[in-house]
Amino acid sequence: MKIGMVLYPTFGGSGVVGTELGKALAAKGHEVHFITYSQPVRLGSFRENIYYHEVSITDYPLFEYQPYETQLASKMVDVVKYEKLDILHVHYAIPHASAAFMAQQILKSQGINIPFVTTLHGTDITLVGRDPSFEPVITFCINQSDAVTAVSESLKNSTYEHFGVTREITVIPNFVVPMERNRDFTEHMRRKYACDGEYILCHVSNFRKVKRVDDVLRVFAKVNAEKPSKLILVGDGPERYNCERICRELNLCDRVIFLGKVRDTSHVLEIADVFLLPSETESFGLAALEAMAVGVPVVSSNTGGIPEVNIHGISGFLSNVGDVDDMAKNSLDILKPENLNNFKLNARKQSSAFSLDIILPMYEEIYLNLVKVSNK
Repeated sequence: MKIGMVLYPTFGGSGVVGTELGKALAAKGHEVHFITYSQPVRLGSFRENIYYHEVSITDYPLFEYQPYETQLASKMVDVVKYEKLDILHVHYAIPHASAAFMAQQILKSQGINIPFVTTLHGTDITLVGRDPSFEPVITFCINQSDAVTAVSESLKNSTYEHFGVTREITVIPNFVVPMERNRDFTEHMRRKYACDGEYILCHVSNFRKVKRVDDVLRVFAKVNAEKPSKLILVGDGPERYNCERICRELNLCDRVIFLGKVRDTSHVLEIADVFLLPSETESFGLAALEAMAVGVPVVSSNTGGIPEVNIHGISGFLSNVGDVDDMAKNSLDILKPENLNNFKLNARKQSSAFSLDIILPMYEEIYLNLVKVSNK
């Protein structure tokens, strides 16, 4: 099949999942065309069966805000026509689903039938999508999609609850891509950040309020008071300055490492003992899954789709949002010498339920069914 993959090319979950999905499809022999405004950060170097089409933004003085949605739709029309694509897969409803619908209608007027799949990832539904100014368009475009998928049961239920969606939504969870592990490198890096006898806690996010990174610091302070530890924070965003201020207030500056944005977080996660994810809400919890995939147990909130990924008492622990005391207690429980290895093993085992080998055929089946219908 020839597949058009439309996504945000950033470090966010939807961009990462869309990019890794495209790479996996290309590895299986499908021809994948990425359509976006810059090269996806996880796309990497030259690969077989992968093509990139940049959406150029016209700097026309009439517009205060450049009409990306319109230019994206035009680019999709162009790529479908001249690359003879079989299907479009758009990740994140805003504005990709509406652009796909517009492109589909333009192509239909020219005698070309192209189905499109919309994958809902989270904040396009739970945050941005609930803005009344977006709701009618999002509802319409989800209903006009030829197939709709969501990354968790929680997100599927939220979509039906907050939008007038009549289209069936198929849950296809996020996945992890296996990475080769260099144990010598991992041990070397661990010694760079922690002394013998110290534990390492880790958090990865975009440092927005919804991630509650301040709770990460308060949990860590309680853990460090009982077990000497280091905290590695990966990412950047609006709350970073506040987190740095809290570090100074709690006298933790020598125990907390702010790494900033890291392209491949797996190498950071590999040196950790516990991953903290105290978010206000998460539609799936991809960062937690990536931690579990390298054998790091997770202490998280029990909101959204996280309980579908992190199993309480098995791969880690779940706590109520904002319950810093319980999260600290759970972290200390995991770090007990008699418990840590079992939690690490269980975390890796639980992550295997979200392997690419399981998830990829689910998308392929949807593509094939839609292409058969459109070719009739």
